[in-house]
Amino acid sequence: MKKFLSIFMVVCLFATFMSACTKEKENTPNNGAATVRFLNFKPEVAQVYDEIAKAYKEETGVTLMVETAASGNYEQTLTAKMGTKEAPTLFQINGPKGYANWKDYCADLSGTELYKHLTDKSLAVTSNGKVYGIPYVVEGYGIIYNKEITDKYFALKSKATEYKSMDEIKSFSALKALVEDMQKNASALGIKGVFASTSLKTGEDWRWQTHLANIPVYYEFKKNNVDLTSDATNKISFEYAENFKNIFDLYINNSTTDKKVLGSKIVDESMAEFALGQCAMVQNGNWAWGQISDVKGNTVKAENVKYLPIYMGVDGEENQGICIGTENFFAINSKASQEEQKAAADFIYWLFSSKTGKDFVINKLELIAPFDTFSEDERPTDPLAQEVIKWMNNSEVYTIPWNFTVFPSQTFKDDFGAALLQYAQGTKSWNDVKELVVKRWESESK
Repeated sequence: MKKFLSIFMVVCLFATFMSACTKEKENTPNNGAATVRFLNFKPEVAQVYDEIAKAYKEETGVTLMVETAASGNYEQTLTAKMGTKEAPTLFQINGPKGYANWKDYCADLSGTELYKHLTDKSLAVTSNGKVYGIPYVVEGYGIIYNKEITDKYFALKSKATEYKSMDEIKSFSALKALVEDMQKNASALGIKGVFASTSLKTGEDWRWQTHLANIPVYYEFKKNNVDLTSDATNKISFEYAENFKNIFDLYINNSTTDKKVLGSKIVDESMAEFALGQCAMVQNGNWAWGQISDVKGNTVKAENVKYLPIYMGVDGEENQGICIGTENFFAINSKASQEEQKAAADFIYWLFSSKTGKDFVINKLELIAPFDTFSEDERPTDPLAQEVIKWMNNSEVYTIPWNFTVFPSQTFKDDFGAALLQYAQGTKSWNDVKELVVKRWESESK
């Protein structure tokens, strides 16, 4: 009896032990496999990532834990998390400057499947031949034009140029001749001016002090072979200041609005002018389609919304495309285990290659994804997004990347914008603007 009771107790203890192990395994994410911890940048898509995590678990059995930083607090949240056990294995950097801040935590992504499918590898954040940030969405901006109005101009008997289509406009000199003659024929074209109002109200001037300024800065850094992850970006000479002035003058001198009152104009007003057919052109990005299509009384048809590169008179610009880039790059934590790093790489590849993942990207996240895993019928349908994709896939031109991610600060941008307004109003010379840009860039970099 004692022998039997001893055997019975051992069996019971073994059964209890195995049950506990099973429960512990069930309560462990992925049943022992690596968990993907992702720190999300955008609060507006937090719910979408919760849905993605659920779908990913169902399809792969792998747990995706998503934490979303509060708006405007991503860097602070990332800093606080990196030193803890809950450090993200997958996070975001905003470009070369972001990499410079987090390079000790960025793994080389050169061998990942997602990078292999990146259509334009020049968009990635690289250093010394290695890849540390993969762009997962692209956006583009340039001069949006209404083809219906430009076609009307080309049909005018009174026009002074020989141009017959926008395909012939491939330089600043051509653009200037076209715009100035269109302005002279504004009444015949039924417009108030060629360009929409240049919004120079404080806080509404980002299209000029950031997006337009990106182009001369790009050409300066390119000419001088500047490494965007280095301290060489802490100074500029504004070498292409006159080129900036070329296009800025064209905007404000051929507009729906007198340049002296541009300080009261906002972005929405300029987009409404375009939507209502009051002008033929406006500088903005593909995100502006909603600002066009949603305007009450909109007269612009989707098939007539096209992009033209922002020409400034730079040598070789005949081969220039529109500005395409992003401030959103995936990075993988190099301090995480190899198993965790692989799990993070597997997840982002699943998101941009699987049927389920791509459905989220297209219909819920609504991204223009720069990967060849997407077919033509898996792309956004709005006309500006389609234009960005067309220019991005045009092998005959080079795109202008978003180097404004290395601009020193918001204070610099605000000061530049204020100087542009003073210049437009005639209270500041262009030399004063150039001097301010050079000095404030250096002081804000410090």
